[in-house]
Amino acid sequence: MSALFPEDVAEYLKRNPGFFEQYADLMAQIFVPHPHGGRAVSLAERQMLTLREKNRASESKLAELIAFGEENDQISEKVHRLAVGLIAAETFQAVIHLLNFHLRDDFSVPHVALRLWDKPAGIEDLPEFAAVSEELQVFAETLARPYCGSTAGFGTASWFGEAAPHIRSQALIALRNGGGTIGMVALGSEETQRFYADMGTLYLERIGEMVSAALARVTKSTL
Repeated sequence: MSALFPEDVAEYLKRNPGFFEQYADLMAQIFVPHPHGGRAVSLAERQMLTLREKNRASESKLAELIAFGEENDQISEKVHRLAVGLIAAETFQAVIHLLNFHLRDDFSVPHVALRLWDKPAGIEDLPEFAAVSEELQVFAETLARPYCGSTAGFGTASWFGEAAPHIRSQALIALRNGGGTIGMVALGSEETQRFYADMGTLYLERIGEMVSAALARVTKSTL
């Protein structure tokens, strides 16, 4: 008689799913190690323990998905409020005020800075029109999506004024109008992981599009 290997038993049971229905009493006679150590348990009890663990894992995953969904709903509501405010803004100063207010109070972003490359006629000199290096303008032009990460090597930390030495992470959002880049919004934080390289940027992209449209509208009206 040839030797019987564990693989053979496993294959047999796969091919004969009704085996334990035919030999139901074996479920109570076969004992296997408890999944968490200690005493041995019957095959039936082990199966119940496995099912309970799977249920707990499913419940945990469901709770996680619900939490993500609720968080996304909250962010969507904040983006909506910002959009409504930008639509109602009639002047450049109003757009800047709303952007700063919503990002700081609604999104809890401690530091917000905006730079635009060209100052339209009819708007007074403001920090938003301070000179920006050509290298940074070229970088903004190449941004397919917002940059998130360190401030090193960009020169944007200085945009945050007195807080500059304490900024550990930032998000840079290019502003565009008619296919061209007109400026950039910088969000800064003292936390190194507030804006990190692999984070999702969908809402940052939407904010950039909304701010770009609002600025294009109010600056055009001053010409």
